[in-house]
Amino acid sequence: MISGKNYIGNERSSNGDVQFKTRNPKTGAENPVLFFEASNSEMEEAVEKAHHAFRSYRNTSLKERAAFIQQIAEEIESLGDALIEMYCAESGLPEGRAANEKGRTVGQLRSFAAMLQQGDFLGDVIQKGSEHPCDLRKTQIPIGPVVVFGASNFPLAFSTAGGDTASALAAGCPVIVKGHPMHAGTGEMIAEAVVRAVQKCHLPDGVFSNLNSQGIEVGVQLVQHPKVKAVGFTGSLAAGKALQQLAQERKVPIPVFAEMGSINPVILSEAALQQNGKHWAEQLAASVALGTGQFCTKPGLLVAVSGDSLEVFKEQLTQKLNAASPGCMLHANIKNTYEQHKQLALQQAGVETLTASAPAPLNDANQCLAVTEGSAFLANPQLHEEVFGPYSLLVACDNAEEMMQVIDQLEGQLTGTIIAEPDEEPWVAKIVEALIYKVGRIIYNGVPTGVDVSKAMHHGGPFPATTHAKYTSVGLDAVQRWLRPISYQNFPTAVLPDHLR
Repeated sequence: MISGKNYIGNERSSNGDVQFKTRNPKTGAENPVLFFEASNSEMEEAVEKAHHAFRSYRNTSLKERAAFIQQIAEEIESLGDALIEMYCAESGLPEGRAANEKGRTVGQLRSFAAMLQQGDFLGDVIQKGSEHPCDLRKTQIPIGPVVVFGASNFPLAFSTAGGDTASALAAGCPVIVKGHPMHAGTGEMIAEAVVRAVQKCHLPDGVFSNLNSQGIEVGVQLVQHPKVKAVGFTGSLAAGKALQQLAQERKVPIPVFAEMGSINPVILSEAALQQNGKHWAEQLAASVALGTGQFCTKPGLLVAVSGDSLEVFKEQLTQKLNAASPGCMLHANIKNTYEQHKQLALQQAGVETLTASAPAPLNDANQCLAVTEGSAFLANPQLHEEVFGPYSLLVACDNAEEMMQVIDQLEGQLTGTIIAEPDEEPWVAKIVEALIYKVGRIIYNGVPTGVDVSKAMHHGGPFPATTHAKYTSVGLDAVQRWLRPISYQNFPTAVLPDHLR
């Protein structure tokens, strides 16, 4: 049963005066459960519990942590169809997407459990012998309680027990989740699963908490709390920058690992358009429309040199996007923001709308493709801004030199994509050299949507895509955000951690 209450450690609590409900984006109707926003005292208790739990949780063995994270995966699986139903009722996303995201969430957890069993993620280094003046042994230790903000567009994989939470728990850090108000019911179901795993594994009360919040107050107080040591966030550029500023203004600043805006440029060669333009029009249209454009890796910028091949491609891409049915967005606020940002982009000088614009019901949104010249893009920073939703801007450059200028003017991005023919390796190498300093992941002859949760994945990028380009929020290396190095010098073996002996 969904109670609408907060989880303060292992205990449910509803002391706050502020209450709210979630909505079904497809119908616009309120969902029935009333949720209680966490009060100041509940927030304080959650942090205190996490602070005390850290003293023992940080010293659990890697094997114990692996068993815990594996247990979370099993508890989530046991939720069955009820979780899928709640997910769909709060997100407007289809059952297939819900099932896939649940599978990804469980898969992430099991991957971190396997990583813990191996233990090499700590990067231990032992330096000793007659050629060294000191016996030095370096490892990594957890940094302390972590606050995780649930993401609007991934109710499971980037929220309550998503990648941020899983990696922090794997590192040995207690987690306090500030749940996203759009899917509070989904969050509570997952929170209950995590708490059951805490209890079954006999871990300290406070290793995990889940706080409801309709506004920003709970999140602000959590980031400012002196016993919180780091923050994980996925969301808008404005919110991510605000959190980072709060964290830096503390007496002791802390890191905010924020994944924010990205337009994910796609650079298309003339030969690729000429020989395979129809194929790439189909692939890119599907990528733009996927999840109603609510993926952080949606291709929001397409760059090519003007010519007959581009004109044909432009027509084909427009037709494909016009043929796609409108999709439901996650919330009325997100739909309204999409329309506002889209209209702002379309009203800029030199921008032409290519797709049709039929009325869409309720929170549904139409796909939109616009085109502008390279010179207009270079002259107008507004055109560089992300439009979160099924929108993409095609930039037609006069020549290869102007294309390079467009790439050089880009801000930091999560991804960059190059579409070319096999015999264009010198051109590809030139684009790669310019693009890799703008992105965290570079793709050849593919689309940016779809992220492989693996050791080799880097889901990050230079600012403003993220606050820390060195770190990833997807894959096993996500654990590195919640660890810091420590060196032991000339220690007796008996005092060292087992893995440094």
